[in-house]
Amino acid sequence: MPQAGKFDSSGEKLEDITLQAEIFAEEINEPVVHEVVTAQLAARRQGNASTKTRPEKRGGGRKPWRQKGTGRARHGSIRSPLWVGGGVTFGPKPRSYDKKINRKVKKLAYRSILSSKYQNEELKIIDELNFSEPKTKSAKELIESLGLADRKVLVILPEKDKNSYLSFRNLPQVKTMVAGAVNAYDLLNNNMILLPEAALAKLEEVLIDE
Repeated sequence: MPQAGKFDSSGEKLEDITLQAEIFAEEINEPVVHEVVTAQLAARRQGNASTKTRPEKRGGGRKPWRQKGTGRARHGSIRSPLWVGGGVTFGPKPRSYDKKINRKVKKLAYRSILSSKYQNEELKIIDELNFSEPKTKSAKELIESLGLADRKVLVILPEKDKNSYLSFRNLPQVKTMVAGAVNAYDLLNNNMILLPEAALAKLEEVLIDE
């Protein structure tokens, strides 16, 4: 069974805890991770690019010159894609880039990423986050005491916590996220994952298939 150290807010190690093998000892499936991340980034696209095709361009109803006898190429409309100001051939139209990914496939990707983070020692577990009031200074001291000052850190909260969110918000290298809303891109895009013990329990509840 995988094990990891649990620390307090001062950076002192408290004990070793056992992690769920179903999450942190999963065989890393890179193709699935790629599929899920690609789908997630595609879903962020607005898909509102639009061009006018030939029938949508105004004008061009009259033949620009007669068919024969002018010495010029034959043309039927000044709104042909061959003309400047004409319609666009196969141009973009508003569309959705969403790609359906099954829930179990997403969970497999998350488990693969977390297993990779564990193997690369990019996972830090603390006993709790206890901000009685929003205070960036306290959040910065916590990050520094855990040795994460020069890393991009994803702080996973067990539930919505306004004080924790506001405390970390002004630290440019730190991002907060609720355990129930984790996603593959943010798990990959940060060097370290900071997990309070309660958030760890929530992740285990969310990611282990029944």
